[in-house]
Amino acid sequence: MASPSSSRYASSSLAAACLLLLALFSANFEPTEAQVGACYGMMGNNLPPPAEVVQLYQQNNIWRMRLYDPNRDALAALRDSGIEVILGVPNSDLQHLNNWGDALWWVQQYVQNFYPAVKIKYIAVGNEVSPMYNAALASAVLPAMRNIYNALVSMGLHEQVKVSTAIDMTLLGNSYPPSAGAFRDDIRWFVDPIVGFLSSVNAPLLANIYTYFSYRDNPGSISLPYALMSSQSVSVWDNGLGYTNLFDAMLDATYSAVERVGGYVNNLVAHVKGGSPKKPNKFIETYFFAMFDENQKDPELEKNFGLFYPWKQSKYNVYYGATRDWNVVPGSELSNATSSLVSAT
Repeated sequence: MASPSSSRYASSSLAAACLLLLALFSANFEPTEAQVGACYGMMGNNLPPPAEVVQLYQQNNIWRMRLYDPNRDALAALRDSGIEVILGVPNSDLQHLNNWGDALWWVQQYVQNFYPAVKIKYIAVGNEVSPMYNAALASAVLPAMRNIYNALVSMGLHEQVKVSTAIDMTLLGNSYPPSAGAFRDDIRWFVDPIVGFLSSVNAPLLANIYTYFSYRDNPGSISLPYALMSSQSVSVWDNGLGYTNLFDAMLDATYSAVERVGGYVNNLVAHVKGGSPKKPNKFIETYFFAMFDENQKDPELEKNFGLFYPWKQSKYNVYYGATRDWNVVPGSELSNATSSLVSAT
């Protein structure tokens, strides 16, 4: 049931959909092109079946999907679709996967049984596990990653399918200015070994970058044009680098934090292709959050982050070109701030 303030949430949902992004970092891993996908969440009781969802991705030239758990129906629908997939391991499974036999079974069931018909590109072992709030669960992340990786090695798939985990910005103790980005001292026991492991196996670190929430929580210090990438002027100067938008600043703060660990580990058409001020010309692989409105999500705000309504109608006047470029329709009703956030693959 829609809340009384659903119109307010709907009006803010595009900013969230376009700005809640997943960026990849790696010591040696270099995406060969700017890439955009969409996160396929299933927390709704009115969503289309997976086969129709896959068709919707294809019809809109969205060729990358993030799944938060290994849903068999979704994986079956993805066979021979051409869509690249980030396959998630739910946080609830992490401790089980500290057992080698369970990890081997998981990879056999959800990777080996579907790959290569399903183009599984990454396995995200856990999502936003917080060592501040659940140290026991955080302690299970790296062992699970190692077991999943070793299971892939045993099947000869470790070069084709990369293992990672997804972090969020709460792990950063400092994010401003971007060059001062650093992880919190009290969670270094958690993040340092993960970055080291990813660097050793040439795999990316996944980072959920929530610029929408940063703006919402700091409206007095962050301007709306800066948050929405509509500003044409530099708002932040940092060691000779100019920042015109919040996404770049948060992205580079995360780069800086990872570099401090010792690994290296939207105007979104031209913007994603251009990298960030700290890493110019480095492609950024991003996933819109999310594909659909999900009426069973909590909190209420996150129910309206979809690019599409559950009945598969696009919420925004955007088309995806035949070359897999995401473009804004000229003369559309999208605001300038929004049109500057559409990305390319």
